Amino acid sequence: MKKLFPLVLLLISLAAIAQRPQRQDVESIKITGTVLDKDNGDPLEYATLVLRPINDPTKVTGGITNEKGQFDVEIAPGTYQVRVEYISYKTYQKNEQEFLTSTDLGTIKLGIDVEQLDAVEVVGEKTTVEVRLDKKIYNIGKDLTTSGATISDALNNVPSVSVDVEGAISLRGNENVRILINGKPSAIAGFGSTDALRQLPADAIEKVEVITSPSARYDAEGTAGILNIVLKKEKTLGFNGSLNVNAGYPTSSSISLNSNLRTDNYNIFNTLGYRYRDAPGNAFFDNTYTSGSFDRVIEDRIYNRLGRGFNINLGMEYFLTEKSSLTGSIFMRFSDDDDLTENTNERFNESLLESRTFREEVETEDDNSYQLSLNYINNFDDDGHKLTADFQYSNEEEVETSIIEERNTFPDTQLIVLEDVYQNEVQDEFLIQADYVLPMEDAQFEAGYRGNFENQVTDYKLDSLDQATNQFVTNEGLTNKFTYTENVNALYTQYGNKMGKFSFLLGLRLENTQLKGKVESDFDSNAIEEQYGVDVNLDFDKNYLGLFPTLNLIYELNEMENVSLGYNRRINRPRGRYINPFPSRSSRTNIFQGNPDLNPAFSNAFDLGYLRRWDKITLTSSVYYQKETDSFERIQESTGQTTTDGIEIIRSLPINLSTNERIGAEAALMYNPKKWLRLNTSFNFFKFSTEGVFNGIDYGTDNTSWFGRFSSKVSLPAKVEWQTNAFYRGPTQNSQTESKSMFFLSLAFSKDIMKDNGTIGMNVSDLLNSGKRRSYTETEFFTSRSEFQFRRRSVNMSFVYRFNQPKERNGNRRGGGNDNNGGDDEFEG
Repeated sequence: MKKLFPLVLLLISLAAIAQRPQRQDVESIKITGTVLDKDNGDPLEYATLVLRPINDPTKVTGGITNEKGQFDVEIAPGTYQVRVEYISYKTYQKNEQEFLTSTDLGTIKLGIDVEQLDAVEVVGEKTTVEVRLDKKIYNIGKDLTTSGATISDALNNVPSVSVDVEGAISLRGNENVRILINGKPSAIAGFGSTDALRQLPADAIEKVEVITSPSARYDAEGTAGILNIVLKKEKTLGFNGSLNVNAGYPTSSSISLNSNLRTDNYNIFNTLGYRYRDAPGNAFFDNTYTSGSFDRVIEDRIYNRLGRGFNINLGMEYFLTEKSSLTGSIFMRFSDDDDLTENTNERFNESLLESRTFREEVETEDDNSYQLSLNYINNFDDDGHKLTADFQYSNEEEVETSIIEERNTFPDTQLIVLEDVYQNEVQDEFLIQADYVLPMEDAQFEAGYRGNFENQVTDYKLDSLDQATNQFVTNEGLTNKFTYTENVNALYTQYGNKMGKFSFLLGLRLENTQLKGKVESDFDSNAIEEQYGVDVNLDFDKNYLGLFPTLNLIYELNEMENVSLGYNRRINRPRGRYINPFPSRSSRTNIFQGNPDLNPAFSNAFDLGYLRRWDKITLTSSVYYQKETDSFERIQESTGQTTTDGIEIIRSLPINLSTNERIGAEAALMYNPKKWLRLNTSFNFFKFSTEGVFNGIDYGTDNTSWFGRFSSKVSLPAKVEWQTNAFYRGPTQNSQTESKSMFFLSLAFSKDIMKDNGTIGMNVSDLLNSGKRRSYTETEFFTSRSEFQFRRRSVNMSFVYRFNQPKERNGNRRGGGNDNNGGDDEFEG
């Protein structure tokens, strides 16, 4: 909002200038300078420079600052009144300044005008996308369709990002993406899983950084790139905050409170939330077999998932001096889920129904997460010279208990199996990080260290009822304790420079990765090793030392147009359920099993980008290429075992394939034809090919796919906003499975009330109830047609009340300890 106001003033001024004849007989001179926030040294983009000639005050000229706060304008020699303006900041003014030659005004620091904060009139909206040297920043906090939604839902509205019906997040169609919170791995995002993102409210997000060509400052983890979710932290002086209440159908409700108390000496911030959500879903499978007792099996599943969650994030930033601050925060999340899955199973031979069974699984899950964070920042000067240090400890414990009962319902009625499953997963993670930034003239040097130390213990037990004795018997082959350790130590350095219209950022990261696994069992652990083959060792200790170079280049064709080129080398480490050898079973005949023998995958990626801005249009586009070795592929194979009633058991297993090549192109267009209308669209097309053989089967394939999204926001009379979001994903295919296309449509409306302190809203997610994954799998021994819907169409009502807080946030504030998101301080060129 605040950026558009000075821009409008400038356009009016330039329009007035354009109507007057210009002098051509006088050589022009250049006036340059930089505008920064007085308190924290941040550059102020779109600040307005106004130059008014003393001898003719009607001939106003000037310019606006770029993303680094710099301006560069040409004027005729003479005496001028100089004024630098930025909405909600005190105006800088100098009278009768004589300019006879090109002059650098140096650094101009603007301070907050507290008295004007509450009187600021919002005349526009902050741009939806900001393009930097190595990333795109999407401000999604004003997305109406995220009201009452989760962080996972909100990510599905970000260009280049897609979230499938099971919550798996992809970047440019690639699921090997690293999720960070405020620039760091976090218990908030979950460890090795994105389930936690489905439990946290979307209104906690300030912005999402899509980093497709990460610099050396970032972890090398994630071959597709990085998604950095930056959470909100109010920066307005005094006590302020907001209350958000939501209710919807299917049954869902949530309440969250964001509060902030800020003085000149400290800042206390708190987010408190409770969520209750029912997620009814369904699935259908039509399977045919070449062996076993039946040639066709049809499964019809109904899911009823009830989730309850409470989260709190409490922190304090204390300003030690004018240049340094210490921030401490604690995050806690407690969730209690109850899931009921009902599975009707019909078995056929030659189209005749032979038997029917009914399977019921009752699962309870308690998930508790804690995270303690400390951040120290010391700004040695106002030019960006600083040192930051971070310490973070996270703990997550997840306890799952399941009772699985399956009975024959045709032609007779009898108990087939009764199982009791217990799984306890505990994970601890320590993070230590230090970053040093040294700015130089038109350049910047950085260096740092990061250590991640993670330990995960999974205790799994499966008991089955022995109907002959009516006693539960432990399955000795699957009851084990698996301990997984991942330690990563990294050093990095990078250097950036700007030479005229050309900028570059060159970096090198050295990482040492240690992966350790150990199986402990009161029984014979060889039983589980036999499921993988003789080459798999469940007790392993692997070390990987690698160099990860990065290079980002940008050339400014003019103020409104640039071309960029990026290169990076990345790693994808196996983690979470992909290495856990204990199977999860959606039915007795279909299981998923992690592979502890997975090795990390490595990739080299190139990205060529183009940006063009017009008066009302912004275009961002890129062409990219990636080659990955030892890439992960999820395959389905026969276990060679059958159930007690003769159905072949199929296993899904992740493996290392030899190579995976991906080439694609994407484009995003933001168009604001009218003050009341905003249009956004993006499109991504990619082709990938894989090569590799496993257990004598060739899993190589070639495929092309695409996805696109469209969003429109219309301002109606009576302060009513209307937003439409549409997403389409084209069909895709790997060596075994073809996934059908999917279309997803959402609508949202909102209206400001209570003198703009309150907002009521309504949104409909998946209006057409079409958010379903449909796929077809074919192997040598079976085929499967399936359809899966995680949650059906939902309607949500919301109410937001803001106290002592303008609807739009205006300006930055002093300090920045907790605002370090792992990238904002990088050299931008």
